[in-house]
Amino acid sequence: MPLVSTAELVTGARAAARAVAAFNVITVEHAEAIAAGAEAAGTGAVLQVSENAVKFHGGDLAPIAAATAAVARASTARLSLHLDHVEDVALLHAAHAHGFGSVMFDASRRGYGENVKATAEAVRWGHERGMWVEAELGRVGGKAGEPPLDAHAPGVRTDPAEAAAYVGDTGVDALAVAVGSSHAMTERTATLDHALITRLRDAVPVPLVLHGSSGVPDTELRRAVAAGMAKINVGTALNTAFTGAIRAFLETHPSAVDPRTYLAPAREAMARTVAGFLRTVSG
Repeated sequence: MPLVSTAELVTGARAAARAVAAFNVITVEHAEAIAAGAEAAGTGAVLQVSENAVKFHGGDLAPIAAATAAVARASTARLSLHLDHVEDVALLHAAHAHGFGSVMFDASRRGYGENVKATAEAVRWGHERGMWVEAELGRVGGKAGEPPLDAHAPGVRTDPAEAAAYVGDTGVDALAVAVGSSHAMTERTATLDHALITRLRDAVPVPLVLHGSSGVPDTELRRAVAAGMAKINVGTALNTAFTGAIRAFLETHPSAVDPRTYLAPAREAMARTVAGFLRTVSG
């Protein structure tokens, strides 16, 4: 099936008071698992490649982008291709040429004024090429290379009034907000601020995005979608399933050397995880 746009998936989900889930791709097996999980759940999904994943692949976007796009086009599910957490402007400018219809430009480490300036320029560049641009206000925290960040610390969460001004000044198409989740959580114990999500939904005209959703329990995710979240980002949960399946296989097959023997169950475990998240937020 041809690639669909992230904008189409998010807009459709939002209109139906649902959300679309976006899953991080690191290896080809991740992409295959996301496609399989979306097919099993009978719904669309976003395949997203982060700047950190590009660095893992030697800094060259082309190979992982081509592989991910090929997997998506071979699937019967409605899938889009998204470039996630981009801080490098050169990588942002490579996105369109490699088939990405959307990008999350991340200037959240900068001060507010610099964030607005850099994001507005990224939005201008993206819109000239028909790209859908997401940005972040507040600090979700927990990404590789960052110091630990308490998701409940004062000043971390996104302020609705500031969010409204930010969206107006930058022209972003979607806003990732800090409401109590954190990247890289391996246990699903996060508690979200649902009242804040509702206030943010009412304050800004664009879809809200929840990063760090791997650590959020299903009940919290359903409440977040009901309160206004339209895009749910998942990464670590796939890696937990992937690594757990490999570890379990090698513990019982210590002499195994063919990676296909342990990558197959790892891919299946990720596909089940994908389907579970999709049923939670899209059902």
